[in-house]
Amino acid sequence: MIRLLDARDPALLDRLRAARTEGDVPLVLDERSPAAQRTAIEEWTRTAMLPAEAGWATATSGSSGSPRVVLRTAASWSASHSAVAALLGAGPDDVVALPAPASSSLTLYSLAHALEGGPRPALGPIGPESTHLHGTPEALRGALEARPPRLRSALIGGSHLDPALRARAEAAGIRVVAYYGAAELSFVAADDGSGLCAFPGVELRVEDGVLWVRSPFVALGYGGSRPGPLRTRDGWSTVGDRAELVDGRLRLLGRDDDAVLSASATIVPEEVEAVLRSAEGVRDAVVFGVERGPVGALVGALIEPTDEDGAPTVAALRGAAGEQLAPAHRPRLWFVGPVPRTTSGKPARAEVARRAAAGELVRLG
Repeated sequence: MIRLLDARDPALLDRLRAARTEGDVPLVLDERSPAAQRTAIEEWTRTAMLPAEAGWATATSGSSGSPRVVLRTAASWSASHSAVAALLGAGPDDVVALPAPASSSLTLYSLAHALEGGPRPALGPIGPESTHLHGTPEALRGALEARPPRLRSALIGGSHLDPALRARAEAAGIRVVAYYGAAELSFVAADDGSGLCAFPGVELRVEDGVLWVRSPFVALGYGGSRPGPLRTRDGWSTVGDRAELVDGRLRLLGRDDDAVLSASATIVPEEVEAVLRSAEGVRDAVVFGVERGPVGALVGALIEPTDEDGAPTVAALRGAAGEQLAPAHRPRLWFVGPVPRTTSGKPARAEVARRAAAGELVRLG
């Protein structure tokens, strides 16, 4: 049966251990999630019929829509523990900082690792005892501001890692390994600075522009009736992410359902965001579609400035976009302000689009 646990519980690790020992499937909920989402999950758990092999459950998809429950075996996580320990250079006497809430699959993975001999977890703000970090790029920024004296490596997932942020961390003596994964697929590819390569034990292929993986880390599927993007065929699985493989390096192009469809082109938000993040004065950027009737969508961009007291001018942003992007891919609508994020720290693209449609974002220029 599903055992619901509170992400804020100070004894959470002990409660996870008890649930696993007693044969229950832990599902950690965060009180900061919308009440309607929590209620829907709680109602599902009352009548949930689980596969016998299910060992863990996570609620996911907050960055692009309402959550769904992902079910996986315990082995699908434990099979990667040795590789993750090697990437971090961490053992059971080390302390891994986990700033994202335990409801996120990223943090819950590290808690599961701790139950099987991995580094000791430290939930919440990064403290001076932390020797390693597992979190999002936003968490890495926080670590650089906090400057924990013992921090020596960081495993960063959840969203794009800005090369400038990696360089800052490495200049501070922190070895950084970024990775691409998904709640349904777990670890897919890792990047030590030379580009994304298949994670140990994972095979990659691109078919019609879509990334497929063959991996021992793939989840069982979804709980309840809510469908999700996971598809499996002949031992290969995908969540629909578009990608290219060039000389063994993986280049991600976003997910089909994130694409902005205009009258003349299909725009991949991640490609535009990468260009905008390289512009001076830009800390982060989220690109999305603003519907404009039969002509399709206009490309909108929310810019989070590096300096809270000032933002790049529209002219400067257009200049940066114009140097690297085709005309149809350049944003037409510009907004400024902090990027809304999910509880795990990922940019919440669907929320940005909602705020733009509701007139809740500040126009730039």
